[in-house]
Amino acid sequence: MLSRTADSLYWMGRYMERADFSARILEAAMRLASLPADEASQGGEWDSAIAISDVSDAFLAAHGAATEANVRAFLAFDADNPSSIRSCLAMARANARAVRTALTTEVWEAINDAWNEFNRFKPATMDMQAFARFLEWLKGVVRVYDGAVHRTQLRNDGYAFMRLGAAVERADNTARILDVKYHLLLPENEPVGGGLDYFQWSTILREVSALTAYRWVYRESIKPWLVADLLILNRQMPRSLLNCCDDVAHNLDRLATIYSRRGPAQRMATASVGRLAGLRIEQIFQSGLHEFITRFISENARISTVIAEQYLL
Repeated sequence: MLSRTADSLYWMGRYMERADFSARILEAAMRLASLPADEASQGGEWDSAIAISDVSDAFLAAHGAATEANVRAFLAFDADNPSSIRSCLAMARANARAVRTALTTEVWEAINDAWNEFNRFKPATMDMQAFARFLEWLKGVVRVYDGAVHRTQLRNDGYAFMRLGAAVERADNTARILDVKYHLLLPENEPVGGGLDYFQWSTILREVSALTAYRWVYRESIKPWLVADLLILNRQMPRSLLNCCDDVAHNLDRLATIYSRRGPAQRMATASVGRLAGLRIEQIFQSGLHEFITRFISENARISTVIAEQYLL
């Protein structure tokens, strides 16, 4: 496979995952903003949505204060924001179009139809209910895309690059959700374990489709360290850091088998899985959750860089 084809497939997978992530972050911010005024975090949910998306500098330059209207527009519809839902769908479609012959009809139609339907939405006339329906539509679009990839693509190198991009992106997204919740969202005068803290953690679990999984695994009330355990170390949780790292390593191994050659990307991914699998959540909290996540995000970015150097350039 040509490196430019692999690059397009890899980034198509990343952009579709990122679009889904942006929708989930906006939905979480809307849920938190709906709390009564005396229970809410004084607008912190909108600041957190920007911080999680890692676009703070660009947002401040364009809008200044993080209000509901500004954040909704910036993260959903702003063509100048490379992480907005609009930009992600546009870039996913551009990459898919560049490698149209490497995709099944179902995968291409899932992306192309999503882009065409997106352009029928009128953001200027959306009230909160209409915007919530838009976010549900977007999450449904990504499920259709994922289903088309899973059910119709050959398990070849193209499939591996698509899933590899999605896994790298998902790992980064989960880490950022945990970090921002732990450090930015809860006001200083609110107790950890209080009503607002509980609602915020349950909202985060709901928005990563993990609330039911949490109840199945732990069978008790929501506790921050157990949420972190689920989203970091639980291999059965699709969005956990360990499961994402497993997916990265698995798809890199698939590529090594197809091309009969292992390289630095495979070695780095295998080492990352080994380090995570050997940890306990108590160790992570003792050394500092923020510090752990900062290291993880940097390591995940390094793996992405090595993947690019080995396969995509």
